[in-house]
Amino acid sequence: MKAAIIMGSDSDWPILETAVKTLEEFGIATEVMVASAHRTPDKVHTFAATARERGVKVIIAAAGAAAHLPGVVASYTTLPVIGVPINSTPLNGVDALYSIVQMPSGIPVATMAINGAKNAAIFAAQILGVSEATIEEALRRHRETMAVEVEKKAAKLLAKQ
Repeated sequence: MKAAIIMGSDSDWPILETAVKTLEEFGIATEVMVASAHRTPDKVHTFAATARERGVKVIIAAAGAAAHLPGVVASYTTLPVIGVPINSTPLNGVDALYSIVQMPSGIPVATMAINGAKNAAIFAAQILGVSEATIEEALRRHRETMAVEVEKKAAKLLAKQ
């Protein structure tokens, strides 16, 4: 199973690096690309249109400002696309959020929170886990670990009282 991550600028990498690490924790291979919907449209088209041929099953697309990249990617493939709006403007990412979430009917993009790359990776794993038992098991273990961590924090807080 493979997921692809595309971002509009290398300045988005500090946010998207979390997605790569999270996908790797679930045993999901990744490929990463930097391409602009506006400045390198042919590269974006080739990336999205050939993703299935490369074994990609889900795409995470991140962009800031006008944030057209996730929608453009979705227009070139029938693979699930998960959009991550990036906080890169004085509008604190709200412009990107609106751009991604307001896709026209027929070309959906699942939209995460602003800078929500980790949730994008977990959602990608959930999509892949539908047909891959090892990924589903890794997701189950991840949730168990989170629950244990919450209980440890709660106990630590109670001990201080």
